[in-house]
Amino acid sequence: MYLANTGRPDAPPRPAGARRRVPATVAALGAVSLVTDVSSEMVTAVLPLYLVLGLGLSPLQFGFLDGMFNGATALVRLLGGRLADRGGHHKRVAGAGYLLSALSRLGLLLAGGATAGIAASLAADRLGKGVRTAPRDALISLSGPPETLGRAFGVHRAMDTTGALLGPLAAFAVLWATADAYDAVFAVSFCTGLLGVLLLVLYVPSSAAPAPPARSTPLHRGALRDPAFRRILYAASLLGAATIGDSFLYLLIQRGLDLPPALFPLLPLGAATGYLLLAVPAGRIADRVGRRLPFLAGHLALLGAYAVLLFPVAWPTVAAVLALLGVFYAFTDGVLMALAGPVLHAHRRAGGLAVLQTGQALARLLGAAGFGAAWTFWGQGPALWTAALALAGALAAGWRILPDPAPAPARDAPEAP
Repeated sequence: MYLANTGRPDAPPRPAGARRRVPATVAALGAVSLVTDVSSEMVTAVLPLYLVLGLGLSPLQFGFLDGMFNGATALVRLLGGRLADRGGHHKRVAGAGYLLSALSRLGLLLAGGATAGIAASLAADRLGKGVRTAPRDALISLSGPPETLGRAFGVHRAMDTTGALLGPLAAFAVLWATADAYDAVFAVSFCTGLLGVLLLVLYVPSSAAPAPPARSTPLHRGALRDPAFRRILYAASLLGAATIGDSFLYLLIQRGLDLPPALFPLLPLGAATGYLLLAVPAGRIADRVGRRLPFLAGHLALLGAYAVLLFPVAWPTVAAVLALLGVFYAFTDGVLMALAGPVLHAHRRAGGLAVLQTGQALARLLGAAGFGAAWTFWGQGPALWTAALALAGALAAGWRILPDPAPAPARDAPEAP
């Protein structure tokens, strides 16, 4: 249980130093995400090399597989949220998603280079990720009072990002120790993924959400009927549609500097490091001033990254863009979940967050596709100017659309049938 004072005038005094503690659920889920991300990023780091160089797939074939399954992940989140809210089985559904992703590594190990087996393993991994995301975030949002959720999500995202940084390092260490044996990477990744599932089973408590009432409105329609939630969804989707995707920013850097391809995979590590360092401070700031302003400020940092790339690219430009990307993720990812969580009734929490995550993800896919088309037909300069103007307009609209920044009380009471 979270030990920080809830702010009620009749609340008993808390022990000194209690405000520095986070809920045990958040710490446990952070450990699960850290270990799982080590497992998943080990595979992600070597998969392009394995498929394109090792098995001879064309870049088009690899891009089709990866893009198709990444797009499907956004839609599967709706299923995960709905299953979790039925009876409050957030931990059970999240655990099934983590287990499915872990087993997908075993599928890669057993596929033996067969394209069908590899495609099935990738599908299982994306399915597991999609199923677990909303129930996991619902567990975090139900673990403590609403006014502390920014920091709770910040701690979780910081631990999650730590795993994302360690995964590629672990993969290359295994490849170095085994003379480029990709099967060894898949085996270690599988064992690490199972460790994450074990941590979830042993240390993450079951959801504290009440069971849904006997007669209730359908899950997604119930969330969308709430005006405050709709405003958050509209603003997040609008801003997501003006987000062009990190890969395009890295490509602009690579072209501007004529960066060797071998160094290209290091660019995301710079942004991830900034995210790791800023996630918890960003959550604390969001808890103090409300989540609306930090969320918009994160997108303002992204607009700054676009603006920097409009000038000739140099190494200081690279540092600025990566730093601004780190700020963007730190002030938007967990902060958005902390903004939306208290608006949703507890027995609809996972489903509502799944709707929000899906809307934002699909909007970002549209934004990335639009930027790619603009780059192809107009050139990179006009395309980037268009993206910057679109994001500036979305920020102005988001300022008007998002609800009041004051934290709302958690809606844990059941709705009237």
